[in-house]
Amino acid sequence: MTAAFDQLISEGYVWVQQGRKASVASAGRPSQIAPADRSAMATRQLSAYATRAMALPSNSTAGRPPLKFDFRYGDVASADFPKAPWRKAMNTAFLMHRDRLGYDGPAGSRSLREALQGYVWRSRGISCDLDQIIIVNGSQQALDLCARVLVNPGDRVVVEDPCYAMAKNVMLAVGANTIAVPCGAHGMDTTKLPEAGDIAVAYVTPSHQFPLGGVLPAAHRQALMGWAASANAYVIEDDYDSEYRYDVGPIPPLYLSGQGRVIYVGTVSKTLSPTLRLGYIVLPHPLVDAFIDCKRIADRHTSTFEQEALAALIETGAYERHVRRMRRLNAERRAVFLASMTRAFADDIEIVGTTAGLHVVVWFGTICSREEERFAETARNHDIGIYPVTRLFSSPFDERAGYIFGYASMSVDQLAKGVEKLHRAYLDLGSKTAHPRVPGATTGSFR
Repeated sequence: MTAAFDQLISEGYVWVQQGRKASVASAGRPSQIAPADRSAMATRQLSAYATRAMALPSNSTAGRPPLKFDFRYGDVASADFPKAPWRKAMNTAFLMHRDRLGYDGPAGSRSLREALQGYVWRSRGISCDLDQIIIVNGSQQALDLCARVLVNPGDRVVVEDPCYAMAKNVMLAVGANTIAVPCGAHGMDTTKLPEAGDIAVAYVTPSHQFPLGGVLPAAHRQALMGWAASANAYVIEDDYDSEYRYDVGPIPPLYLSGQGRVIYVGTVSKTLSPTLRLGYIVLPHPLVDAFIDCKRIADRHTSTFEQEALAALIETGAYERHVRRMRRLNAERRAVFLASMTRAFADDIEIVGTTAGLHVVVWFGTICSREEERFAETARNHDIGIYPVTRLFSSPFDERAGYIFGYASMSVDQLAKGVEKLHRAYLDLGSKTAHPRVPGATTGSFR
């Protein structure tokens, strides 16, 4: 009873004063807000940013029941994660002597930035000062910081068409007007860039255009950087999967010819795991202070223990050994997937973007683009996940149905079985709908 009475006093329901009897507080209980009023209040309090963000399509599959054969791009196989080296690195980070546990600097741990400074030089030929590197919570935070630092509501922003949806979304959420520049087999068509005027920033994936897989040729890179100089605009280079190249040599980053206008974005989501949320930015010197201040406001800093563990992996060489192993494993997966798709679908498909990365785009010559979602739903009913590519275009691109296939999250046996089962779903769809060849469709091929 005494404890209950003390609790009533601490919560303000009972008022006590020395030498007087305790009494019930006069303020009483707060009035109840009707559900309709609460909803109206929430609507009025939303910012313009929140309203824009909520209006954007998410296309997220988070929370859905898992599928047995899921070709979702961005996932990696759990078995590939270097559990023993990572555990050792994390234990070292935890056991490291510290006088106190406190907040770190927003730019990130010095040990990781030093390790990355060496890594980007060895892997991508990028020479930069230590203070140009900022550690972020995955490449998505890097893109969000770029939007917040460089873009005002109403500003024009150049994006690729098709475009990585979450990159385009950060620009739309801050109120930018996006200008979509068509992409083809060789990445962005720089002849279609807008006139060099009031442009805030351009977003590109020059080493492996997402999702079509094209590589931006040298002449187009020069044209892009010349345009950026004329427009006085920065270029965001999203180098999201440069570690994976199969039929061609490494592609130099745009940063090397960037004339101080390129913001380089890297991540370990495709090499280690997207669950770690570890990425980095290499910035032009004039932007460093602004990005650090905005990073501090956003979340103070990225998790220090994970940063120090990644630094240890890089410093000991374990990370690059793991990357080489992953390149071999994913080359095997890629070969099995391509062979299985060709064997199952023959001339009914065209596969593009096969020379690099962890995904391809498959165009179905006998399914029109209007049937994309229907075939995806049919596949889902067969316990298979495939993802329409048209969602990433700002305007119609092809009359055929196209899908992004990620192959890094399954074993070679799963990939072969998944393709076989997908073909049965394809035949099931064909039994309900005639499949004449879509006008203009090519025969089965890779490019």
